[in-house]
Amino acid sequence: MPEQILLVDDEEHVTKALKRALLDEPYEIMTAGSGEEALGILEKNLIDVVVSDEMMPGMTGTDLLSLVSREFPGTIRILLTGHASLETAERAIKHGEIFRFLAKPWNDVDLIITIRQAIQMSRLSKTNRVLLQKLKEATSILQDLEHDHPGITRINTDSDGSIIIDDLGDEAEDILSSFAIDDPDE
Repeated sequence: MPEQILLVDDEEHVTKALKRALLDEPYEIMTAGSGEEALGILEKNLIDVVVSDEMMPGMTGTDLLSLVSREFPGTIRILLTGHASLETAERAIKHGEIFRFLAKPWNDVDLIITIRQAIQMSRLSKTNRVLLQKLKEATSILQDLEHDHPGITRINTDSDGSIIIDDLGDEAEDILSSFAIDDPDE
């Protein structure tokens, strides 16, 4: 399934121009004309990246991206504005936790590269969440094993880091000896 990009701008010609710039990219692209419409799309779709204009009636891009940050934290956020100011950038970074800040008029190559980087970030984030879940499951299994068999997860090493296996205990030695193969030459 291709990654989903949501372009948000109250000026339709801007979203059309953004879509044209991304025409050769392998994304499913959706558009919204307002922050409220964008939130509706986000509730119904797994959006990987949101590119939002700052100056829109009703809800600014920074306000939208702040909500996206809280409600859809796995969605990467990019702010696009024709009214770049240090204050806007600081507010967007602080409240919207944006990935990048692009100025209008944008350079198509910069836009494409920025979205590709955002997609990579999204993929890494998803992979990290999966690995974290697996780590939690493995930790739980180890805790259960340690609870049922105290000391089973302890590893003894010598001064150079080699694992010491000769102090296994009687039960473990009995188990290992049951696997021993008799030497036919003896």
